[in-house]
Amino acid sequence: MPNSVNTNVGALVALQNLNATNTELNTVQSRINTGKKVANAKDNGAIWAIAQNQRATSSALNSVKESLQRGQSTVDVAISAGESVSDLLLQMKEKALAAADAGLDTTSRTALNDEFKSLLGQITKAVANAEFNGGNLLKQGGTTIKALANSDATSVITVAAQTLTITALAIATSSLNTKTLASTAIGLVNTAITSVSSKLSKLGTGSKALGAHLNFVGKLQDTIDAGIGNLVDADLAKESAKLQALQTKQQLGIQALSIANQSSSILLGLFR
Repeated sequence: MPNSVNTNVGALVALQNLNATNTELNTVQSRINTGKKVANAKDNGAIWAIAQNQRATSSALNSVKESLQRGQSTVDVAISAGESVSDLLLQMKEKALAAADAGLDTTSRTALNDEFKSLLGQITKAVANAEFNGGNLLKQGGTTIKALANSDATSVITVAAQTLTITALAIATSSLNTKTLASTAIGLVNTAITSVSSKLSKLGTGSKALGAHLNFVGKLQDTIDAGIGNLVDADLAKESAKLQALQTKQQLGIQALSIANQSSSILLGLFR
């Protein structure tokens, strides 16, 4: 190749290599700064699109978790109120049994009946107050929980309402005014206790199902987030080592370019 002052081929080659090193160095520095090997669509369009879709799924799962938590809280409030109803029924049974005693005087029977009616009122209040976020599973026409189960809202977990009003339990008109009425009340209260236990069992199963799915969704979200990291996160140890190598290569490239640029000066020596 002829020596020329018009075209310095060595300098052109050295400059191309230096530019390539600088480009690579900028890429590595960007990865170190962002912590990602695919920070935007320009880095790798296909991987970025996959990661973005998975981010959308992970973000949607936050709404699923919130829905499950609301549903679980509503059910748990209903269970607490239902347990109070069950305890009140036990007290009512005790009063009814006492009132069934044939030797009881009128004053005592009246007092027992007043306590019995008071317990009925407490059941009504417990049911009315069993509300969370506007939902009440125990009142007449109560709210059925339908919590989101997946990220596209095509599946739900349902917990049916369990009415525990004194009317539904068939004890609204119970009385202890006579021995016969007290005996009748005992049977009605026993039936109500069995019914409440059955309904609380269903609510407990529903709460457990919501909790188990909430736990699953949390693990699923963690797995998706880890998968996104595998796709887009940079290996900082590897990038750090590469950065040092490129910085050395850059310095050598600058020196090579400097040497190549001196070739024109060397040609002047031929004419001295």
